[in-house]
Amino acid sequence: LDRRRQQPGICYLQKQNSNFITDYPELWDDAEKEIPWATTAFGSKPDAVNLWIGDGRAVTSLHKDHYENLYCVVRGSKRFTLLPPTDLPCIPYSTYKSSQYEMERDGTFTVVDADDHGCVPWIPLDPLKPDLERWPQYARAHPLVVNLEPGDVLYLPSLWFHHVQQEHNTIAINFWYDMNFDIRYNYFKFLERVVEHHARAETQPGEHP
Repeated sequence: LDRRRQQPGICYLQKQNSNFITDYPELWDDAEKEIPWATTAFGSKPDAVNLWIGDGRAVTSLHKDHYENLYCVVRGSKRFTLLPPTDLPCIPYSTYKSSQYEMERDGTFTVVDADDHGCVPWIPLDPLKPDLERWPQYARAHPLVVNLEPGDVLYLPSLWFHHVQQEHNTIAINFWYDMNFDIRYNYFKFLERVVEHHARAETQPGEHP
């Protein structure tokens, strides 16, 4: 990370596969492998414990997860822009062809289509600079900005939308607990279907009651 001036790529360690447990046993003495009170509250041990080490240029686009998330900053700082699940009607979703980054010999990255992975839903909007002419509905959203410093822990509920920034050389660990697919999930899926129906009605007027 400290050699970033010689490397054109953006450094971000974030495998999201419980890499703190599977790949870094030498660090286990430096951090907990679970948070006891969270394990009690959620009724299970974490599904994944992830280590994140990032370049200040690395930004995570707006998305949501099906996990209860406890995000702990060890070094540096993180800024989360959060939106509740009820803001779904204000957030544009589109479907895009799957792609992946491939590093070239000079350290730059090229975006390559992943034809065998089909298409994926993605949010094209940047909450830091929303294009309200293209997506005027976002003006009705309720973003909340949270800054995390070393020692801070953020509880990020499942299905909450979040966009993440960080300063250079930030280290964090997060604990993912599987969400309960209960009435809260049913409400979200209902809202999702209403939004989808409304979008189809706008593009195909007269075909939907």
